[in-house]
Order: sequence, then structure tokens, then C-alpha cells
Amino acid sequence: MSPSTSPYWNPKTETLGREDLRALQLAKLRRVAAWAQERSPFYRRTFAAAGFAAEQLRTWDDIARIPFLTRDEWMQSQAAHPPFGELPVAGPESAIRLHTTSGTSGKQPLRALDSRKDWSWSAEMWCYALWGAGVRPHDIGYVAFGYGSFIGFWGLHNGLEKLGALTIPGGAQSTPVRVKQIIDFNATVVASTPTYALRMAQEAESLGIDLRASPVRIIILSGEPTPAATRDLIEAQWGAKVFDTAGMTEISTIFMFEPADQPGGCHIIEDHFIEQVIDPATGDELPYGEAGERVTTSFGRGMIPLLRYRTSDLVVKMPHTVAANGRTWDLYEGGIIGRVDDMKLVRGTNVYPRAVEGIVRQFPQVDEFQVEITREGIRDEITLHVETVPGIVDADWPALELALQGELADAHEGLRFHVRRAAPTTLPRYELKARRLTDRRPVA
Repeated sequence: MSPSTSPYWNPKTETLGREDLRALQLAKLRRVAAWAQERSPFYRRTFAAAGFAAEQLRTWDDIARIPFLTRDEWMQSQAAHPPFGELPVAGPESAIRLHTTSGTSGKQPLRALDSRKDWSWSAEMWCYALWGAGVRPHDIGYVAFGYGSFIGFWGLHNGLEKLGALTIPGGAQSTPVRVKQIIDFNATVVASTPTYALRMAQEAESLGIDLRASPVRIIILSGEPTPAATRDLIEAQWGAKVFDTAGMTEISTIFMFEPADQPGGCHIIEDHFIEQVIDPATGDELPYGEAGERVTTSFGRGMIPLLRYRTSDLVVKMPHTVAANGRTWDLYEGGIIGRVDDMKLVRGTNVYPRAVEGIVRQFPQVDEFQVEITREGIRDEITLHVETVPGIVDADWPALELALQGELADAHEGLRFHVRRAAPTTLPRYELKARRLTDRRPVA
């Protein structure tokens, strides 16, 4: 098989036997732990407090000796030792790039430094994903992303260049201009968040552009969970195949990708990461098939070692044997399915934003939506605000309202959602991570 027709970017590691893979991971873990212990003031202190030393990493089970790292601890370190805290192993004089988290949780963004070597590694991680999705050097990639301090698709941009594809940065432009450039430059690959892929499709329709007739054949999504209904809608609007990926500012790149030969499942890049799934309440590691909080350990970022970082991502890990594509890496079923802290309790019922979106996107009459939770007296109320697509007249609304209420109630133990029609273009649109749920209840 020639390199261009191989489904693997790195055949040796993507098909490595599990025993050899475990040995490789353990060797890399020892090296990173020793590096952090020697160079990072934060890790020296937290390791000592936990009674842990890098020399104790002799077997796979010894991973549990490493203390968890939380976002709050990282933020507190930066507040106490501004601006970068005590996690980095070197100062900004050794870095070439600074990025921050998106701040979607409403908390202070984290600041992360990367060296030249870190960014080279980040590009390599994206090549796994791009190649697995079928991107090749002859492709033209359009990155629909506002280039700024948020890390976003910076790594993908570098990965496209490393792979050899013509790369078009689509930053600092309006949505109509981006859509026109995608067409004018004959882009074959488009990268964006799921929300923005939908937004561009809406704009294309208003411009009279048929994206399904364009050369675009691959859409790389990241930044948000992608329910099946949202994926189906994007594929229908673009006439292209959607591929899911996920990354984090904290690790400077992606850690999983959906290849063309394994739809619906995202392989973990296990030669560069150890990914564990824990019970968020107890910290105990969970078996395959159980939903829990994702904990990540990264081998590639040298400036800021990341060991057992609690991400708050909600995932379900499955063994590599569920895949039939020859990769020996485990998978996250459905990618990132939400956030542990995204779940809202409304009158005794769990409400997840991803589940709501999965229902709403099944209705082609819906253009955009927002969910609002309020407290009326002593009773919690939840309201779905909906913008409809052009052509939906007032006489059509009652039936749509009842259908939405019925589907949402059926999926939420009978919980009644109020459904309100919003005026056209009054609900927010998003380029990066969407915030479609607002909890207005007073904080106790």
C-alpha cells in the first residue's frame, strides 16, 4: 500500500499491539513525570504533598499514584504567581506562542505557553486526524476561524501545512465573505465549529449559493459536541462528509479524531496521550462503556507538563476491538458527549444541552434556538426560544410548538418545556463555542 492510499498517518503506532502500546505509554509517562518533578515548582510541591515521586512509576497501576490536576488549581497558581503560574518548566523567554482558553465557563481564562517543539508536535497530532479523514496534499483547506489568543484551529492550520495541503486562513472576515471565499478558492476541506458550519450554510442559502454543488467534500469539526442530528443536518446542507475531532488549550492540540473508516467513534491518539475515565464524585476509574469524566495525560507538551488533568468532559470509552479499521487505539463513543458541569437539574430531571440540541435539530423548521432556565416563585421553569426558517407562517407555529414540546418531554421524563417563537435574527449566532443554555436561577 502506497503512503497516499494508506488510511494511517503513522501506520506503526496506529496499529501497534496493545502490550507494546502500554509499554510505550509507561516509558513516556516516566519521562514526563520526571521532567515535571525536576523542572516545575507546582509539580514538585503537589507530588511531595501526595507522597508521590516519579521513580514510583514501575507498573501501569502506579498511574493512580499521580495526583489529579484541576483547572481551579491551575488558575490559583496563575493568580498567586502571575501571569503564568508555577506549572511551566521555563519562562516566556523559551516560548514562541501564548494562547488562552475560550472562557466559555465564565471563569478566568488559563494562559498557556508553547515552545517551537510543542507546536511542531501539535501539527503532527492534527495530521493524524486530517489524514484519517481523507485529507491529502492535493486538497485545499479553508479554516473558518477568527485567529486570536484562543487556540481554536491554530493547530489544524499547522497540520494542513505540514501535510502539504494548500491552506487558506479565513480569519477577521464576515460570514458572507468567508462563504464566498470557500467557493472562489475551490476549497475541498472546511474546518469550523458545528455551530458555525450551520451558520455558513444559512448564509450561503441567503446568498443563493448551493454548497452541495461546491467542491467541498470534507468538513472537520471541533470545539463543541456534535449530536447525530446536527451532524446529519450539516452533511445535508453542505453535501460533504463530517468528521469530529476534539482538543484543548491545556494540551495545545487534539487528542482524538474520527477517521473515515470508523464513523461515530473517535480514536484516542494513544501513543501521545493516556486517557482515563473516572467517576467525577469518587475519582475511581470506570470500566469501558460507562459515562464519566475524562482525565488526560499528555506526552508532547514540554513547556507545561500535563499529568492526570481533570477536564470535566463527559465521555464513554470503548475498547479498540469495536473498530474494524486495524487501529489498536481505544475510542470515545460519540466523541465528547457533553460537560460534567453542563448538566442542569430542573424539577428533579437532568437536562443536558447536547440532548436538547439533538432533538431540536431534527426539526428542519428551526433556524436557531436558545434554552433558558428561570425560577418562578419556588418552581423552576425551562423555556426553549426558537427562530424558524423563512417560510414558516404563523399558522404553522402551533403544530411545531406542540411537536417540540412533545419530543422534549418524552426525552426528559415528562418535563414540560415552554416553547416560545423568537423574532427573526434576534437570537445570537456563534463563530466559536456556542452558549445555547442560560441558567438564570439565583445562586444559593
